[in-house]
Amino acid sequence: MSGARRAGRFGGIALLVRRSLRQHAFSTVVTVASVALATGLTMALFAIQAQSEAAFTGGATAFDAVLGARGSQLQLVLNTVFHLETSPGNLPWSTYQAIRADPRVAEAIPYAVGDNYRGYRIVGTVAELFTRGEASRGLRFRMATGGRVFDSSSREAVVGSLVAERLGLHAGSTFHPFHGVVFDESARHDELYTVVGVLEPTHTPSDRVLWIPIEGVFRMAGHVLRGAGTEYQPREGAPIPDEAKEVSAVMLKLRSPQAGIALDQTINRQGKVATLAWPIGRVMSELLDKVGWMSRVLLAVAQLVVIVAAASILASLYNTMSARRRDFAILRALGAGRCTVLAAIVLESTAIAALGAVMGLLVHAAIVGAASALLRDRVGVVLDVMHVTAPVLATPVVVALLGAGAGIVPALRAYATDVASNLAPAA
Repeated sequence: MSGARRAGRFGGIALLVRRSLRQHAFSTVVTVASVALATGLTMALFAIQAQSEAAFTGGATAFDAVLGARGSQLQLVLNTVFHLETSPGNLPWSTYQAIRADPRVAEAIPYAVGDNYRGYRIVGTVAELFTRGEASRGLRFRMATGGRVFDSSSREAVVGSLVAERLGLHAGSTFHPFHGVVFDESARHDELYTVVGVLEPTHTPSDRVLWIPIEGVFRMAGHVLRGAGTEYQPREGAPIPDEAKEVSAVMLKLRSPQAGIALDQTINRQGKVATLAWPIGRVMSELLDKVGWMSRVLLAVAQLVVIVAAASILASLYNTMSARRRDFAILRALGAGRCTVLAAIVLESTAIAALGAVMGLLVHAAIVGAASALLRDRVGVVLDVMHVTAPVLATPVVVALLGAGAGIVPALRAYATDVASNLAPAA
């Protein structure tokens, strides 16, 4: 068969498909919509699962480990990295000093928690967090124009980008902290803090935090220090002795993986005072493994929806075969071969599936966008709508192939159309 003849034959088949889609516009639109929903839902689940796993197991912090009070490693990580849980307890300042001086530790940043502002966590820390800690290790803590790091001896604050956006804070704004991690209007502290810097977005939980000097947490009215085993109430103007201080956790950057193994052995297996959550990614992976069955169930449901959508294509075309027998008989009488009729039906089903797959991209974008907004508000993690993985890319292709397969049964029925009986005048 010559190229021109093949092109003409394909053009004729394409014309048949266009006319059929237009003639059965309502059923076509409904079927395309069902395929789009199935495709978009499956793509979105693949995208959300992959990006969430990456964010929770490695993208939320540049530190390697967290040292905290004896207790759950997961609670420790959720509290310090994701700012979601309550603190398992405090450690004496001497423990922080000891781990900071350990030659296996490259960086040690203390955290003191227990307060909030309008529901957003306040974390007391040191200025080195922004100058030597995470700033040089991938998270790029950068100040927005005109901002600076707080003065450790002043009531100043640096706020995350999400906090600034939601609460309208900027350099020069002031706020009163509230006691506890849950916002209670009656638990307001008298201390007034001034915002001196707003961080550029990091797309991590750090965007949801207000950072103040750790000394400010020690001196907050109503806070009592028990680092020495007895209660100590800081006095205005008087220095706080180191033995009275305590920290909620210490964020650690280790010099090598071997250092983590050694510290895990010393602190977790031989010690009874503190807990080392190391590596942070493994701790979160264990949590995701425990709840991973939910993602698998949702994905199985989405895949079942795709199969149902393919079946809807089959049913839609199959149900029109009886009404179209006379059309097929006329085409056959005019010289169209059986293979031409068969190809037209398969191409029609493929076109419906392909249109649904393309529309599914919009559904995928809408679902991932909504999930991203929710995660950003609740956790601080931002999903990228444009980020694609192999399963995401493969989904529209698989849907189109399923659509082509769904057209085979009605195509065979059209293939078997008898010309003589369907052209005979109705009795």
